Amino acid sequence: MGSSVFSSCVMIMLCFFICFSLCDATYYKKRVASHNYRDALTKSILFFEGQRSGKLPANHRVSWRKDSGLSDGSALNVDLVGGYYDAGDNVKFGLPMAFTTTMLSWSVLEFGGLMKSELQNARNAIKWGSDYLLKATAHPGTIYVQVGDANKDHACWERPEDMDTARSVYKVDKNNPGSDVAGETAAALAAASLVFRKCDPNYSKVLLKRAQMVFAFADKYRGTYSTGLHKDVCPFYCSFSGYHDELLWGAAWLQKATKKPTYLNYIHTNGVNLGADDYDNVFGWDNKHVGARILLSKAFLVSKVQSLADFKGHADSFICSLMPGSSKYTPGGLLYKLSDSNMQYVTSTSFLMLTYAKYLTKSHKVVTCGGTTFSPRKIRTLAKKQVDYLLGNNPLRMSYMVGYGNKYPQRIHHRGASIPSKSSHPEKIQCSAGFSFLNTKSPNPNVHVGAIVGGPDLRDQFPDIRTDYEQSEPSTYMNAPLVGSLAYLAHSFGQI
Repeated sequence: MGSSVFSSCVMIMLCFFICFSLCDATYYKKRVASHNYRDALTKSILFFEGQRSGKLPANHRVSWRKDSGLSDGSALNVDLVGGYYDAGDNVKFGLPMAFTTTMLSWSVLEFGGLMKSELQNARNAIKWGSDYLLKATAHPGTIYVQVGDANKDHACWERPEDMDTARSVYKVDKNNPGSDVAGETAAALAAASLVFRKCDPNYSKVLLKRAQMVFAFADKYRGTYSTGLHKDVCPFYCSFSGYHDELLWGAAWLQKATKKPTYLNYIHTNGVNLGADDYDNVFGWDNKHVGARILLSKAFLVSKVQSLADFKGHADSFICSLMPGSSKYTPGGLLYKLSDSNMQYVTSTSFLMLTYAKYLTKSHKVVTCGGTTFSPRKIRTLAKKQVDYLLGNNPLRMSYMVGYGNKYPQRIHHRGASIPSKSSHPEKIQCSAGFSFLNTKSPNPNVHVGAIVGGPDLRDQFPDIRTDYEQSEPSTYMNAPLVGSLAYLAHSFGQI
């Protein structure tokens, strides 16, 4: 993309965000920043380049990664080269990859105008995901939802450049539906279409047209993808929450992207049945209800769509659930939802708080929880505390982002990072031979800059053991929402 096109995109987004950011930035600039949020932002985006699958471009910045998965899709005679490895393994799981793309897009849509020089890198990260999702949905009535036999992949410890396990391809169709993965894919494509609407309108149109087609498929052929693909996607990415949340989420993004009454009517007609007012307050790759409520609240608060007024109350309930006394926090102050990769909920929740605070500010509203009122500033303060904990304001004084700060995890659960690179060790390292690198206590030879790990336990303890995937494994969906939060904080403290 030409520099002039990119510059025009930046100017458009800057103008859009300037009114929102000016007052709050003035408030924060009077205080000393706890962290170098700009540095953390740069590293959080760089992480995605270390997760890439496929043919790497000439401007690829992670030197220890090389091309991989160049025949992906050939098992079914389709092109599925590209996309992201979800975490520390070498499998491409469609559900978390689509969610990652959605959240990266939302980060840019809300805070991209504040990213300045990092905006292009963020958009590149989105496009690497959306390009793959276009390939995965190229055949009408079919969505390719996974590449790689997860059980066989997890029986090996090898670099993606060396992998020789079966690159099996898994799909959903009308006979084996997957409304959850299809709904999330539709959301990702619609969200990405908004990111590229001004900068690459032709690409945006392709994304939006495909999003509508995929959503129609998701809604018409209803079912949970892990029913038909249980042995292949479980226990890795079972759809525990079902598919109702993804249908609501997908419709919310399509309503935002198209402004068509079709999707607004769909939400009015199906919202309650799809769980719009359910009381579930965990937001992540599996359950999207909370995200849909926050997104739809904007249509009411900012766009004045009166028929969606109830979503302000739904969003308020979520915020109230996070207040001290209503949610579980570690002694050091970290929001604690689940023991397995808890930091994913910290990053996603922090993003939702900052985003909702933005909507409240623009509409001059507050949140009332019982007899207590929470202003947008109070909500932002809580979100900032979570981000600061992640970056090092915690009992261990450890940053949970690799490469940020003076003390960070050295033994993350990640195949590519833990095995010497092709440059330093050109010879192939076989499947079982790699386990010697998994089990060593030595630091990883490759620093996966920007990777956020699962984080400490309920007592704020972190052993930094490579075999402990619950605490030491990074993932794309942990980083994606943090990108937006870091952009906001970096701008608010005058760092960008």
